[in-house]
Order: sequence, then structure tokens, then C-alpha cells
Amino acid sequence: MPEETEETQELQETTNGVSTPEDLEAIKAQLEEEKEAKAAVEASLAEKDARIVELEGQLSEAQVNLVSVTDQLTDETKAHAQAISKYLDAVRLANSTIPQDIIAGDTIEDIDASLAKAQTIAGAVKANLEARDKEAKVPAGAPTRGEISLEGLTPREKIAAGIQQGSQG
Repeated sequence: MPEETEETQELQETTNGVSTPEDLEAIKAQLEEEKEAKAAVEASLAEKDARIVELEGQLSEAQVNLVSVTDQLTDETKAHAQAISKYLDAVRLANSTIPQDIIAGDTIEDIDASLAKAQTIAGAVKANLEARDKEAKVPAGAPTRGEISLEGLTPREKIAAGIQQGSQG
């Protein structure tokens, strides 16, 4: 025999299986309370469903905006890379005395730092070469010819020297 609840037992004890009008009124009141609670829960669920639909719409808009912003970022990144490349080319062209491989970088700051380092190195090399040139300075061409000294020459040698000077001058 299944266990009986306290209400069932009380009901049987008091009415011997027959409900009194007061008990029926209590049951009706309890049923009305449960209907009202159910309606409140259903209304709350309807509000939540409406809020979910609203949030899903906002999420959809946000996803569309994200795609648009991502596309813009991609375009801006490409334009930035092209501008950096053009700046690098311009710096290399403006500094043609420096080997192009030495000037490099992925940002303007990197390129400028690379250029400064290259200019420092080029300046040091130039100063070193100029110092070497000064050390090994040799006058260009032969020294100027002076008059041939005729002292100690025989008359025949003096005549030959005279003929030779006459043919050059």
C-alpha cells in the first residue's frame, strides 16, 4: 500500500473520504495561487525570450560590424606596409652613397635607426680612407726639369746637350 500524505490522512480522518466545503475552498485558493505563479513564470519566460531575441539581434549587428572593422584594418595594414616600403625606397635613394642592403627596417623608427647607423659607419670609413690618403701622399707627375748643369762636361757633351734642348723646346 503506497504511503499516504499527511493531507490525505487528515482528509480521511475528518470527512471519512468526503471533502468539506471549506477544504474545497482551500484547494481552489491553492489552485488559483498556483495558476497565478504559473502565469508569472510564463510571463517571466516570455520577457527572457524577448530579451534573448534582442540580444541575438545585437550580436548579429556586432558580428557584421566586426567583419567591417576587420576589413578596414586589413586595408589600413596594407596601406601602412606600402607607405613604409615607399619611405624605405626614398631613404635609400636619398643616401645613394650607402649600400642599400645596410638601410632596412619594418617601421619608420627602424629605418631611421638603420640609416643613422649606416651614416656613422660610412663616416668612419671615409675618415679612415682620408687619413690613409694623407699618409701616402705622392705628388702627381714628375718633378719639373731644371737647366742641365754644363759643368764638368766635355765640349762634345756640351754640344749634344745643346742639340737635345733645342729639339725639345
